[in-house]
Amino acid sequence: MAKKIAGYLKLQVPAGAANPSPPIGPALGQRGLNIMEFCKAFNAATQDKDKGMPIPTIITIFTDKSFTFETKSPPASYFLKKAAKLQKGGQTPGREVAGTVTQKQLEEIAEAKMADLNANSIEQAAKIIAGSARAMGLKVEG
Repeated sequence: MAKKIAGYLKLQVPAGAANPSPPIGPALGQRGLNIMEFCKAFNAATQDKDKGMPIPTIITIFTDKSFTFETKSPPASYFLKKAAKLQKGGQTPGREVAGTVTQKQLEEIAEAKMADLNANSIEQAAKIIAGSARAMGLKVEG
């Protein structure tokens, strides 16, 4: 028989750097979950990714205080900042250009995010990523 789901918890956790400090510890602790068990499992699952890469994570909490978690691909903004070699996006998007990204870079980002995007082809996914780039104040070339 399947376990009863008590709820879901969405967190954005740095890859390979999950620890019991806030925001992870309090979020899991108030739901009665074993914090260290999650930290060890998450760090093991993300050890092949760049350390510190933000990983959106959905934790399924069951009534017996057990859990499972699913990791998604990093946000498009993380990939765009990395491609444009920026620390942060533009302060006034649409007025100032914070940096530039090429069409080839957009397609590479789209391939990495394809599983999490609502698109049927790489071209459509690249258009979604291009919209995110413009919203960050980046210029799309090519």
